[in-house]
Amino acid sequence: MQKLFFILLLAFSTAVSAQYNVRPLDSLINKEEPAWPVIKGWIDSATNKVQVLPVDTAKAKTALYDTQVTTRSPMGAVIYETGGILVDNGWIRILGSGHAKLNRSVPAWNKGKSFREIGERPLFLLVADDAIGGFFAINGGKFGFNQGNVFYLAPDNLQWEDLEINYTDFLLFCFSGDVEGFYEGQRWKGWEKDVPKLSADKSFLFTPALWVRPERAEGQRARKAIPVEEQYKVMMDMRKQLKLE
Repeated sequence: MQKLFFILLLAFSTAVSAQYNVRPLDSLINKEEPAWPVIKGWIDSATNKVQVLPVDTAKAKTALYDTQVTTRSPMGAVIYETGGILVDNGWIRILGSGHAKLNRSVPAWNKGKSFREIGERPLFLLVADDAIGGFFAINGGKFGFNQGNVFYLAPDNLQWEDLEINYTDFLLFCFSGDVEGFYEGQRWKGWEKDVPKLSADKSFLFTPALWVRPERAEGQRARKAIPVEEQYKVMMDMRKQLKLE
């Protein structure tokens, strides 16, 4: 009986330690030093095309509470002040609290991927993705080193690549960085017309897949739009088959 009690106590302690000390919403809304005015300044002076999706206040409060970050942080500010942010006509989609054009909030998108239940401490957090099936995530320990850095799940090699920047620098890169250079060789003739027609909740699946023949020019591949949820599952399944996960 004592042994059973000890096992149950240990299981309970482990579960509790895996969760945050949940803070009330009011404590997450920083009115003295909010990060949004600074981010808004970056957007106003951006050299890349940036579209801020309008925020739904109720959704924003829910998403902020579920993520348990403060608006003093850039990520908390993006969640609380935007429905999401589209870069280069939606080539990159930065998650916020959700909008009709980007119907995914940070916590809702991560549930079932980086954590099972709201309140658990994730080992990584998906914060953005792109039109060709790449995913950006903040490392919380999953990748073993450089916690806090943004990693990119590259669709041409299925590897999580350390971008060696944090979330703040990732925003600056999206707004005014060399996005064209980052995707060198992965954009096809006419992408500027194709991508704006693509829902921000979908991405292009290529045939042959980018990771099968990465050397093939993009214009030589067939492509179709699929839900980004399906794209993520395809990549995770392939990583498991290749024993990368």
